[in-house]
Amino acid sequence: MKIIAAVCALLLTTTLLHAQKSRIQRTAKKPSMASLIKQNFALADTQYKFMMTLTPADKMPQSWNDSTKKFDARDITWWCSGFYPGTLWYIYEQNHDTTIRAEAERALKVIEPNQYYTGNHDLGFMMYCSFGNAYRITKDPKYKPLLFNAAQSLSTRYRPTIKAIQSWNSSKKFACPVIIDNMMNLELLYWVSDTGGDQKFRSIAITHSNTTLKNHFRPDYSSWHVIDYDTLTGNVRNKLTAQGYSDNSAWSRGQAWGLYGYTLMYRFSKNKIYLNHARKIAAFILNHPNLPSDKIPYWDFNAPNIPDAKRDASAGAITASALLELAQYTNDNERNEYIESAETMLRSLSSDVYRAKAYENGGFLLKHSVGALPYNSEIDVPLVYADYYFLEALKRYKDWFLK
Repeated sequence: MKIIAAVCALLLTTTLLHAQKSRIQRTAKKPSMASLIKQNFALADTQYKFMMTLTPADKMPQSWNDSTKKFDARDITWWCSGFYPGTLWYIYEQNHDTTIRAEAERALKVIEPNQYYTGNHDLGFMMYCSFGNAYRITKDPKYKPLLFNAAQSLSTRYRPTIKAIQSWNSSKKFACPVIIDNMMNLELLYWVSDTGGDQKFRSIAITHSNTTLKNHFRPDYSSWHVIDYDTLTGNVRNKLTAQGYSDNSAWSRGQAWGLYGYTLMYRFSKNKIYLNHARKIAAFILNHPNLPSDKIPYWDFNAPNIPDAKRDASAGAITASALLELAQYTNDNERNEYIESAETMLRSLSSDVYRAKAYENGGFLLKHSVGALPYNSEIDVPLVYADYYFLEALKRYKDWFLK
């Protein structure tokens, strides 16, 4: 009996030591969010200083092809042109690196002509993510008129007959396309009205939101990518996709745009219809059976080759940022779910699976985003807007949940 008792005691001790060791290892592998955020912004400082050496004087960074070692930079009218200076401003805000600020200011000068651009709907991405952050951080009054001009330019694409802002120009494929991404440009319009600008911009933002709410969403609160309208009657001609797997699939980044868009519309308007809609979009995303355990979505929730489908880090970053804001407007279990899900996404994106090492990846922070797989464009590459929303989400977590 003594031998059995001794063996049992030894086994118990071994089990307890193993459990203690496992807890220590788990703790060691899971840094606090405060240290993780600090680490990410330090890496961002290094990476974007490296990216500065690759960026042409008259273009904005877009991506990097690791196979060919080719740096992709685009003309300033490309829809992503505001994300590079916007990201630099996020880095400067945290690190106060004057070299980063100088580059942000240089990039703003390059894209300044976009305040008058009317070629598509992307003025919010181009101007608010860049000049909006510059004004928020510096309060320099010189940035304000540029944002007012950009809102006016964007408003020229409002079509009264369809009660929405036309996204892309008419073509053989579309008569008057409106895409879910367009919700992101309403922040510029509403902000300008709230900051002393023409009140028509707020009205356009609200009307566009209501039209999108009516026509873009399915009963399960997933969204179509593109709604094509008849400009004479205002009727819907077609519901389809441009970048998703199929017309009836749930393109992951599109779901993120919708979540973020209705959350920001609630921020400005305090209309609970928008808040409840954002909550339902969040439920669709977070409860979807095809959302992986690390919560970084496949490029489309209905991609045919799941679990081997490509992931989209950009969709994960945008969703994380939106969930953290949505958590500000909800309570108890729902709020906790949003924060915990966003934290999981941010920890996943901060891992070696998704995050690049210093001086690699063309200077971009995140790997594994997907631009437009049906067009064989930007597949499994870094994308500048993935970095932007990743850093925005980290900033939001620090500002709202570390106090």
